[in-house]
Amino acid sequence: MADTGQLGSPTQAPHGRFDPTITDLPLLRGERIWNFWQHSAVNAGLAVATWAFLQGAAVAYYVGVKQAIAAMIIGYGISVLLVALAPCLPSVKYGIEQFVGIRSTFGERGARIVMVAVSTLLAAAWSAVLAIMFGHGLVTVVNNVFGIALPETGVAASIMALIAIVVSWLILSRGPVSVEAFCRAIAPVLILIVVGVIVIVFSRYSWSELTALAPLGGISDDPHLSFMLAIELNLAGGFAWWPNLGNLARLTKTSRAAFWPNWIGVFAASAVAAAVGVLAALSLQVEDPTQWFIPLAGVVLGIIALIVVCLANVTAILSQGYASMVALKGGGGALLRKTAWPLLGVVILGPAAVLVFFPAAVYENYGRFVSWGAILLAPMCAVQIVDFFILRRRQISVRALYQPVGESPYSYWKGVNVAAFVAIGAGALAYALLLNPVDYEPAAVFRYTTASLPAFGVAAIVHYLLTRLIVMPQGLGGYPRPSSNGALDLKST
Repeated sequence: MADTGQLGSPTQAPHGRFDPTITDLPLLRGERIWNFWQHSAVNAGLAVATWAFLQGAAVAYYVGVKQAIAAMIIGYGISVLLVALAPCLPSVKYGIEQFVGIRSTFGERGARIVMVAVSTLLAAAWSAVLAIMFGHGLVTVVNNVFGIALPETGVAASIMALIAIVVSWLILSRGPVSVEAFCRAIAPVLILIVVGVIVIVFSRYSWSELTALAPLGGISDDPHLSFMLAIELNLAGGFAWWPNLGNLARLTKTSRAAFWPNWIGVFAASAVAAAVGVLAALSLQVEDPTQWFIPLAGVVLGIIALIVVCLANVTAILSQGYASMVALKGGGGALLRKTAWPLLGVVILGPAAVLVFFPAAVYENYGRFVSWGAILLAPMCAVQIVDFFILRRRQISVRALYQPVGESPYSYWKGVNVAAFVAIGAGALAYALLLNPVDYEPAAVFRYTTASLPAFGVAAIVHYLLTRLIVMPQGLGGYPRPSSNGALDLKST
């Protein structure tokens, strides 16, 4: 709903025009801005980003080309389907901001806990990974242009990574117009680079030669386990989209435009871009994406491509940071709504500015990093799907989402749905027992199950049982109750 208040209200961007991404109020159909193909293009632009190169290189450590492509189709296909169901469909049905919508599942204060954890911790970690990659890339450029030998993991790389964080903060401080213009300029060039890598690799190697290349980690004694680890990486990569896709879907005009573009933009584009990363990593036997472009394209074109990739890292930081800032501003309460954009940028990017000085712990542990995300996001997605589609029969009271704790049927226990958090904890425990996120050591049964899918299943079952056995009998949560004739009574929703 458009706000007619003064400049600086939560529904207005810093430039003074109504911005539908900033309000936490439900958007009317006329305020939605994307159709099917526009949403697909946005998703594809975000998916074909430098994190896809990192994903491909991580998968290439375990498996060869054929297995990598199969693992991407399986892993991304399953997790993107689940994320496309929730939070995308609730957000588009009611036009609600993603973290406002989950108040029905977690309670008002519980949703805020989820929002802060996802929007700050995960955003800071992703921003640090991308900034460190930026630093590695610029060090490589400097070394080749000036004929010096700065270490790629030294202080110089960390300082350049810090520069990426500061530049991102400066752009974010100016609001969404600057973010959109910067990203729009880089995305097409990055797609050309992806196409260029494909052309160069296939001009040098035949398909049979590529499929014969050994994984970066060498031939495994247990190829099936390696394949399952590759699938798990892609499952985790797909679940990593959960914090962003709901608010993108909210801006679409129909449920069709909200759901299917995730398959075109996120699933297909991510898989293609990550496959390019696999081809480059295996053909060069180099895991770091910043070391691919000069050997592939020569010094001049390679440096140009590397500079574009470094700039693309900044656009990825901007996309991640902006989504997090909008979430905090929209659903973080009165204090965060009044917080100036520059200060909010410090909240989001400040932790990343610290992490860039520990590059080995962040950049060189990509697999562990996505596991730390999946250990929470897979169970969280499960809880939301069970809550919205099964327990609520796809019905939410929009009015109740905005009522204060104590008045809203979504108040639960002082604003927190303990059952939902217990379910997430159970799912996270299942994940850790199957794949230790600290040492990335899988349990014996992992080779048949993965870790994300059991975590999803355990969280789904626990949330359903706790809700039916404890929450609903106490009349909490505004869940529909069976009427005397066996039909569902939806008045409570």
